[in-house]
Amino acid sequence: MSKGITTHVLDISSGRPASEVYIALFRLQDGKSEKISSGVTNSDGRLEGPMLSGEDFQPGIYELVFHVGDYFRGVGISLAEPAFLDEVPVRFGISSADVHYHVPLLVAPWGYNTYRGS
Repeated sequence: MSKGITTHVLDISSGRPASEVYIALFRLQDGKSEKISSGVTNSDGRLEGPMLSGEDFQPGIYELVFHVGDYFRGVGISLAEPAFLDEVPVRFGISSADVHYHVPLLVAPWGYNTYRGS
């Protein structure tokens, strides 16, 4: 596997991959947040490629923002307004550009979990 940042989203309330989830990746540096990548999950809950790779993949602080409220509304889940979970931010550090970072999201309308995968 190439070095970089990848992700996928699983809807644990339905037991299926979450398709059509918009995800944005930000780099945080010097008190500023810069959007560096974005994409929408496919039918397998994955993006077509890495969120970040190559020379752009550097150590630092990053944040993935998963737009799960729109996903749940899109599959017909009735959410309160405001939704308990609408955008889920996952902030993490990259200490080495020599290894791969996979940051998946397991999500339901009322909770989520993440971990560093392989």
